[in-house]
Amino acid sequence: MLILLPPSEGKSAPSRGRPLQMESLTFPGLHGTRAEVLDALVGVCTSDRPGNLGAAMQVLGVGKTLSQEVARNADLVTAPTARADTIYTGVLYEALDLGSLAGPAKRRATSWVAITSALFGMVRPGDRIPAYRLSGDVTLPGVGNLAAVWRRVMTESVREAAGHGLVVDLRSSTYAGFWRPDVELAERTVTIRVLHEVNGRRKVVSHFNKATKGRIVRALLEDGANPARPARFADHLAALGWKVEPGCATRRGTELDVVVTDV
Repeated sequence: MLILLPPSEGKSAPSRGRPLQMESLTFPGLHGTRAEVLDALVGVCTSDRPGNLGAAMQVLGVGKTLSQEVARNADLVTAPTARADTIYTGVLYEALDLGSLAGPAKRRATSWVAITSALFGMVRPGDRIPAYRLSGDVTLPGVGNLAAVWRRVMTESVREAAGHGLVVDLRSSTYAGFWRPDVELAERTVTIRVLHEVNGRRKVVSHFNKATKGRIVRALLEDGANPARPARFADHLAALGWKVEPGCATRRGTELDVVVTDV
């Protein structure tokens, strides 16, 4: 099984740790593009010094409150790194709480989970990366639109990581364009939409969506079952206690709705 997660836009910056070693990251087929994106990002965020970072903030689409994070991008090559599962924060990662997994569940996380990244394409939880500010909808000068850039090189890495198993695609819309399954992989890919139900009415609420997806991934890792087809995966989620409503098969995979009444 391959579980594709979105990153968090907010990140926890380590205070110590060795600098980035690109060759140590998993998915080596992405190294060339990683180097190009890293160089472009550092260049954009260095170009305004010693003046203000206004142009870089405009490129990255962020406001003044994030100016320190943008400035920190200039030092990514020498910045301290830590495991990706400690760098990424936010509701999904708090609910998932990869660091507290033990034994077999922790080992499954190492081989099942891949986190989409605007800077690195995909990383595993144990990959050591610096904290960075870069969203997947950015167009970097000299590189281009990041979704298009990564879409050109991600397919082989995803296919290799998935093997003959199921792809559980939990990426947000911003990162869904980084990789799109071909016909064969779409037949064994599932996407999950979380619906919050109150008084018989359903809607998508970001907080419930993220927290529920984190809990689903944790439950899958702790249980260890590895269904290979979308229908069996839906049955497995239901057996784990989720209210699951299978939807249509699409070009992105089989859609599943998970209905929750509380967080």
